[in-house]
Amino acid sequence: MERCLCVLRSLPPPEHACTMADRSKRQRISRAASTSQVTNNVPPMFGGSQPDARVASDGEPGSFVEGSILRIAMNNFLTYELAVVNPGANLNMIVGANGTGKSSIVCAICLGLAGKTALLGRGDKIGLFVKRGCSRGSIEIELYKNGRNVVINREISTENLSQWTLNGKSCSQKVVEEEVKALQIQVSNLCQFLPQEKVGEFAKMSRIELLEATEKSVGPPEMYTYHCELKNFRGRERELENTVNEKAAFLERAKQKNESNKLDMNRYYEKKRHLDMIELLEKKKPWVEFEAVRKEHESVKTEREEVKKRLSSLKQTHGPMLKKIQLINNQLEPIEAQIKTKTIDIKEAARKCKARRDQLDRKQKEIDDIKQALNLKHTEKVDEEKRIANTKTIINDLQKELATVGEQPDVAPRIDAISVELRGHQEERARLDGEKSDIRREKDNMIAYFQNGLRLNDMNNMMKAKEDKLKFRHKDTFTAIQWLRQNRQLFSGNVHEPMLLVLNVKDPRFAKYVETHIAFNDLRGFLFEKREDMEAFMKEVRDKLKLRVNSILAPAVSCANKQPSRPIESLKRFGFYSYLREMFDAPTDVVSYLCHQYNVHDVPVGTAQTKAMINKVIEEPYLKLIYTAEERYVVKKSMYSNHVSTNNSQLRPSKFLTISVDAEEKGQVEQQIQNCERKIKDLDERLAGLRENFSTLEGRDNELRNEKKGLVEQKGKKRQLEQKIATKLGSLQQIEKNRVDLKKLEEDTKTKIGAVNAQKVAMMVEVMEQIKLRASLSMLKVHLTLQTLGLTAEKTHLEGSCKDRQAELRTLEDAFTRLDTKKNQLHERCKGLMRSAQTICNMGAAGTVPAELKVAFSTLPDTMEELDALLNEECSRAEGFTGIRENVVEEYNRREVEIQHLEKELGDQSEALNTYRMNMSEAKERWLNPLRTLICQINERFGEYFRSMQCVGEVDLHSEKEEEYDKYGIRIRVKFHNSTELHELTAHHQSGGERSVSTMLYLMALQELNRCPFRVVDEINQGMDPINERRVFNIVVRTACKETTSQYFFITPKLLQDLQYAEEMTVLCIHNGPQMLSPGDWDEKAFLRRIARRKKRTKPE
Repeated sequence: MERCLCVLRSLPPPEHACTMADRSKRQRISRAASTSQVTNNVPPMFGGSQPDARVASDGEPGSFVEGSILRIAMNNFLTYELAVVNPGANLNMIVGANGTGKSSIVCAICLGLAGKTALLGRGDKIGLFVKRGCSRGSIEIELYKNGRNVVINREISTENLSQWTLNGKSCSQKVVEEEVKALQIQVSNLCQFLPQEKVGEFAKMSRIELLEATEKSVGPPEMYTYHCELKNFRGRERELENTVNEKAAFLERAKQKNESNKLDMNRYYEKKRHLDMIELLEKKKPWVEFEAVRKEHESVKTEREEVKKRLSSLKQTHGPMLKKIQLINNQLEPIEAQIKTKTIDIKEAARKCKARRDQLDRKQKEIDDIKQALNLKHTEKVDEEKRIANTKTIINDLQKELATVGEQPDVAPRIDAISVELRGHQEERARLDGEKSDIRREKDNMIAYFQNGLRLNDMNNMMKAKEDKLKFRHKDTFTAIQWLRQNRQLFSGNVHEPMLLVLNVKDPRFAKYVETHIAFNDLRGFLFEKREDMEAFMKEVRDKLKLRVNSILAPAVSCANKQPSRPIESLKRFGFYSYLREMFDAPTDVVSYLCHQYNVHDVPVGTAQTKAMINKVIEEPYLKLIYTAEERYVVKKSMYSNHVSTNNSQLRPSKFLTISVDAEEKGQVEQQIQNCERKIKDLDERLAGLRENFSTLEGRDNELRNEKKGLVEQKGKKRQLEQKIATKLGSLQQIEKNRVDLKKLEEDTKTKIGAVNAQKVAMMVEVMEQIKLRASLSMLKVHLTLQTLGLTAEKTHLEGSCKDRQAELRTLEDAFTRLDTKKNQLHERCKGLMRSAQTICNMGAAGTVPAELKVAFSTLPDTMEELDALLNEECSRAEGFTGIRENVVEEYNRREVEIQHLEKELGDQSEALNTYRMNMSEAKERWLNPLRTLICQINERFGEYFRSMQCVGEVDLHSEKEEEYDKYGIRIRVKFHNSTELHELTAHHQSGGERSVSTMLYLMALQELNRCPFRVVDEINQGMDPINERRVFNIVVRTACKETTSQYFFITPKLLQDLQYAEEMTVLCIHNGPQMLSPGDWDEKAFLRRIARRKKRTKPE
């Protein structure tokens, strides 16, 4: 069972450093308790009465200030099962070896006061701070406050949950944060709370960050607020300045624009005057045109009346002769009508006569067709006799040939022999086809194997992708690889390219474990079998080519076959399924190096089950480094108490090793391709031989088939002749059966022709009747025509007599028609011009010209020629004003209003800017003067501390521009050696010890200003040389033990001998180990009596 024991009462200072007189009245006691069982009567770790300077919950205040820590209680927290610490009001020095639990108290202060886990640099989850093996833990902190102390309790769980209580009442973390802030506690401020993991970050703080931290820590409460306001004021001032400048620039541009528009406006008005004149001329123009047309209408109307009178007089003298001509016309009309009717009747009779003649012609054609059909039958009869004779001749010839064919020998045996031979050839061909199919199938299989060449290309492409990634990430290494491939003959031993190329994981999921486990410098390093090869390579590549590359040497004795300390089967109960060594393939030298350097043969990889059982897993003593599904765990064991601590980190996704090429598989594929190529060549040769045999059989088969065909034809010739003779005999019988009877045909033909002739006679009778009708009608038409000729002659005589008068009459009629038409046209034109003029002048239909227009019209010309000349002149002048926008006047007037508005706005904003600057100047004085005073005080104390160490230190307020408030910062400059100049404190210029000294002294300079209730500094003396450590310790004791300073926690793992102590100090010594006493066995008074007796025995007589 693990026990932690914290021991101290105020240690008696060395006799040469301070006296022991009346020490019991000035002691500071710090209590702590830790036990495996929590009871209600847990004895304190340090006996003794309560210190007289402390403040209990209901006591009177001593030297504590509001926010000082009175009590820290921890239950199942990190290394403690149960511990209570009661710090003193001034300097609290916590001493203990590494791993005993000093920083656990610092963590409790931070987390108990609502600080973030990130401030401690130990882990980002609150559950990691619960004691191992427990599911819950708690922290309770009591803070001094006038009236009633503040008690804050935080209960945490491994599920990363927290429960808060404030003075016994449940609350949220926000309420606790507000209470802590009200007490001016800032655990996130490195000037107040500096944990061990953040010591190095103090020197990394920028000037601006240091100023803000200092303001929050020791400045008046309103100083940081003023600073933030000034930064905001400066931003607002810039906005106002930009606004004023923009307004002024915009106003100037508007004025310039209006000034340039003024000339355009004058030109616009000049053009408008010409346009108004053009409009007036356009309005008068239709009135002038109307007046001209009206006058012309009156003139035409008068001329028309005169022509009308002359035409009426001429018609009266010409009337009797016209009446007689009209009488003759009346007589001619019925006669001409009768002539027209007779002409129609004559045409109808001629039509009917022609129709009958056409019928006669068709009947004659019908007779000709009947005769032609009879002639065709005669011709068919002759052809029929010829076919009969020819058929008989063919039958006789076939019968003769048939008689000769009956004497041929029997060819059936030869045909059967040929068929047998052909079947043999067919079987041989089938056998050859089967063999060819087998060869093709085997060749296809070889070609399928040959497709592994695509797999080889894929492997080469994957290797190229890995090389491209390496080239992008580290070009020098890629260049060195190219050089090695060209100069490999220079080396006597094996030289392996970087592991990024030659190491191949068996599954892409394994890549993140392997890549996390092996350092990147080794992954990109060249591995050599012999040291002389490595030295030669580095001389060429690094010294001559100036390439930044890494090289590593394989172990002299191969470790590639090293076995794990335990078989993986024994770890499967924890979810482990493989060692790292089994997750990748690599050359033997590479595996040997990884086993020797990284123990890949003994690092197990687990699953989510491993993560769930992690508390049991890390208790196994032989597991130092393990992997779960997504995390890496490093397990360490304390040298003092066998206490186990773990450090876990999240696995990052692999960047390189997800692309893998198996070199062994690649060699096998290349060998398979070569074997396939040889087999395919052999199969092609066998296939060519089979094709040649197959071709020979094909030739022989063709010969046999031709011979068989001839024999079959010879055997079937007799049967063919017999079939032909039978066919011809059938044809002959059919011809004789269908012979034509000419006598009967001739008699039928005579009968048909007689019937048609009878029809022709009837038609001829009708034709004669139509000819007689047409003749009578023609005689009547001639008689009527003679009558017409007499009347027409008389009419012609009368018309010749009045021809001259008729011409004059026609002329007058044409003139009257023309003038009447023109009068009507002019009348309509006048009406249109009147409407147009009224529309242009905005007059109604019955309106009159406005008086102002009459006055304006009176000043204008009254003729169209003068109006057009003046209109052209005005148009030319108006067209001369080009490039003038229509809205120029509107823009000018609008911009004038805008200019007035802008001038008012600019004045208001300029006044606001001046007022704002005055307010900001006042705010600057409120902030800057106290700040400068504060910096002077810090500089005075800081410089004094450095001078006491025979060094030089300065603190000043630095800003590049006085008005850039967000650029203000505190600059710390130090000098530790006489031979050097003052240099600014940075993370790189000074050594670690010098940075620690500077940080500590700066914090001590702040300590005396005493605004924050307490400060915590954890192991800041690490890296200091003994002289500086002693000087710093003396300054800390001297400063932190003043009654005017606030509470101070100083954590250190070590102390120098013969240090000076002060009675105001409270010292807490923490011991840890399995041999420590349990809290129930602790007796502080017995220890003190034993120390007194020992001193009495050793005192010289």
